[in-house]
Amino acid sequence: MNGRTIRIIGIDPGLRRTGWGIVESDGVRLVYVASGVITPPKDDDLAYRLSALFDAVTSVIQSFSPSEAAVEETFVNENPRSTLKLGQARGAVLLAPARLGLRVAEYTPNLIKKSVTGAGHAEKQQIQAMIGFLLPKATFGCADEADALAIAITHAHHRVSRQRLAAVATKVAST
Repeated sequence: MNGRTIRIIGIDPGLRRTGWGIVESDGVRLVYVASGVITPPKDDDLAYRLSALFDAVTSVIQSFSPSEAAVEETFVNENPRSTLKLGQARGAVLLAPARLGLRVAEYTPNLIKKSVTGAGHAEKQQIQAMIGFLLPKATFGCADEADALAIAITHAHHRVSRQRLAAVATKVAST
C-alpha cells in the first residue's frame, strides 16, 4: 500500500445484529483489517438498544480510525414495523461516524451485490465466496460481517467516482 491508502468501515445495520468490516484501499488493492458483529441486548427497550448500537459503532471507529464510512441503505420489506425499526437502527449507525467527522456514503443492497459479485441479486453464499476471494485474510463468522465487508469494498470501488461527481456539481453550481 502507498501513501494514498484509505481506511474504510462498512456497516450493515440491524437492530439484532449490525455487521462491521474495515478494509484499506490504495485504489487498486484491498486489504482486510478487521470485522465483527454488534449485538445489542435484545431484551432492552428500543431506546437502550439504539444507544448500545451507537456506542458500539463509535467504539469500533475510535479503535480502528477509518477515514470514511459506508452504510447499506434500507430496503422496504413486507412488515412496516420491521422496516421502521431497521430505519431507526440505521439512524444510530449513520450518526456514529458523522459525529466523529467521517464522510458517510450510502449504497443500495443491489449495488453492493453487483459491485462485489457482478450480479445485483446475488445470494449470501456468493457474497461470502467473493469476500473470501477479494480479501483472502478475512475471517467472518456470519453473513452480517461479510455484508459489511462487501459494503466497504463497494465504497472503495465507487468513492473516486462519487468525489469526481461532487466536484463537477460544485463547479457547475458556482458558475
